[in-house]
Amino acid sequence: MFSQRRRDAEKRNEILLLSLCIPASLREDAFEKESKLMKKILIADDEPNIVISLEYLMQREGHEVLVARDGEEALQMISEHEPDLVLLDAMMPKKSGFEVLQAVRAEHPDLKIIMLTAKGRDTDIAKGQALGADAYVVKPFSTRELAEQVRQMLD
Repeated sequence: MFSQRRRDAEKRNEILLLSLCIPASLREDAFEKESKLMKKILIADDEPNIVISLEYLMQREGHEVLVARDGEEALQMISEHEPDLVLLDAMMPKKSGFEVLQAVRAEHPDLKIIMLTAKGRDTDIAKGQALGADAYVVKPFSTRELAEQVRQMLD
């Protein structure tokens, strides 16, 4: 056990020394490229299990994740943090996802928004699309397909 700790410490020191050998300008360039690749995604949903699942999925995809648990918080976070994409539940407390969508489109017309809902009726999908949703995903959904859809929208 002691020898494992020692090897880990030696490896950390080796990495630190190697990073010091790289010119600061190259380190800064690498950091800038990495931060450009990482996109900011807001998950707006009041269901804790959905939030945990989506948060894990989006972080695994390499994104920075923000969470809003109701419609008012979603609007506030969109204004403050300017995410690249919003995963927006249709049914939330305080303001529905449809109300949030309508308000967001007035202020942020280019923001990518994927509506998530348990309501899969054609009228609900049409309403979301009419209000400006970029995509509409019905729960339960395939996490693999959602991740792919997010990737395509952010490219």
